[in-house]
Amino acid sequence: MISYSEAAFSQLSVHQVGNITADEPLSLSDQPMLVTDETLGSLLMQYFLSPFEKTNEIFHLSHSSGNLDLNEVYHFAQDIFNNPDSFHINSRHMAQHLYKISSHPKIKSGELYVVYFTGLQQEGELHDAIGIFKSESKEPFITIQREANEFNIGYETAAINIKKLDKGCIIFNTEEDAGYKVAVTDQTNRTDAMYWIDDFLQLKVRNDQYNQTQTTLSVYKSFVTEKMDEAFDISKADKIDLLNRSIKYFKEKDSFDMDEFANEVIANEQGIELFKEFKNNYAQEFDTALPDSFAISDAAVKKQARVFKSVLKLDKNFHIYIHGNKDLIEKGFDEGMQMNYYKVYFREEK
Repeated sequence: MISYSEAAFSQLSVHQVGNITADEPLSLSDQPMLVTDETLGSLLMQYFLSPFEKTNEIFHLSHSSGNLDLNEVYHFAQDIFNNPDSFHINSRHMAQHLYKISSHPKIKSGELYVVYFTGLQQEGELHDAIGIFKSESKEPFITIQREANEFNIGYETAAINIKKLDKGCIIFNTEEDAGYKVAVTDQTNRTDAMYWIDDFLQLKVRNDQYNQTQTTLSVYKSFVTEKMDEAFDISKADKIDLLNRSIKYFKEKDSFDMDEFANEVIANEQGIELFKEFKNNYAQEFDTALPDSFAISDAAVKKQARVFKSVLKLDKNFHIYIHGNKDLIEKGFDEGMQMNYYKVYFREEK
């Protein structure tokens, strides 16, 4: 979790970054911006940091070659942390780097804000941090002005909504050798807009307990929904039961143990071996470490539980929600009607 109740920003630079393919300009400011109005400062803090309040997933800056020094943003951020007086010149370098990779025809021009924060809290510790934010969307706003006893209605055609930050990242001054801790948001989240995460920042997931929990649950879900059909004649109700049991395990345990999980949740020797093989293949294909034991992140479990479907959809007539004992539902086939059916046992209806 990220908290900014004790945070302040000491430096702020703003630049205009266009789309290089569309021949839109790059406009760099000559000096940092001074914010002396307390209300404006508060609004900017809300605009920059409120999207990160519920962020749990943390990344590292990286480079495909394995040489972290070749990551431009890492190089500029490191220079700022080591020499705060270099903040503005490095903010210009960041804008130039973003401009060079803004080549997709659908990338929008916008303002780039580079901010130096102090007292920003992440995982209970206070850090200095560099924020990089881009606003691409503009909205019209109606304004009301009073003159004596009369009111005049006006409008702004291209104002920024402080509740809608388009893109942003926060680079915390910790874990420097690994690529710093980085939190990121991209509200556009379109394939053509992944330049922010993949090309500009070049992020890789930090292998912490949040990521380990989320990835293991995601891999298990893929195994149940996509792989088990190849080896077993398994119904959708059985699949839902396996998913429900996995979420129950993660909610009740403080730590994950591969053998314990397999025996309690899958409870089938052939299924266990298949899952271990599926998990190892995933780790090799995506070059991701998936340890056999780790501390469970409650936040990751809560997030993954939302996408674990417990509903059985039957044609367009019925939905059956399976939350508990799978033995109370039986599947059969009616020869007369030539249709499948489910028999559900219950004590009372509510």
